[in-house]
Amino acid sequence: MSDAARPPSALAGVHYGAVARFGDRRGSFRELWRASSFQDLDDASAGVPGAGFVQANLSTSAAGVLRGLHLHRRQLDYWVVVSGRAFVALVDARPLLTGTGSRAIVETRELGPDESVVIPAGVAHGFLALEPLELIYLVTNEHDGSDELGFAWDDEAVGVPWPYVDGAPPGPPTLSDRDVANPPLSELLARLRS
Repeated sequence: MSDAARPPSALAGVHYGAVARFGDRRGSFRELWRASSFQDLDDASAGVPGAGFVQANLSTSAAGVLRGLHLHRRQLDYWVVVSGRAFVALVDARPLLTGTGSRAIVETRELGPDESVVIPAGVAHGFLALEPLELIYLVTNEHDGSDELGFAWDDEAVGVPWPYVDGAPPGPPTLSDRDVANPPLSELLARLRS
């Protein structure tokens, strides 16, 4: 579900796109996902052999809420913004997880309504709600907690350039207790290697 008008991602397996919205005086219709568009998921991108989408979630966030940075080794995510705007940060940790690289690569984009992104396993992800936000995401692994990894949203060694959100409370973004407690990426990697 790629859109030729969007610049491609520099991260292997990451694809940005958009869903079509059909509307009239009654409202609108959007096809968010179609199995045939994802029938060729490769095992490396999904993190497990023979993966397909098994769970769909709806996340709602107030302006100034930051969720992330989350990392899955056995899950591909497909995000669609329903309403609002999100500053999306992707951190390709695959070179660090496999020992083939010395640093993570950061890519950021702003996504608005009907825009989407496919995030392969090993690419950490987070978003900052720039305004009230609804985001639907489909995943290739049912949530059981065993693949719920994360590292600090403000890890200086990673350097995600999170923007200021107009109208948000002063200070750091609003975070979950889990995200507040996330360690630096180097500490997470050391824990995974031991």
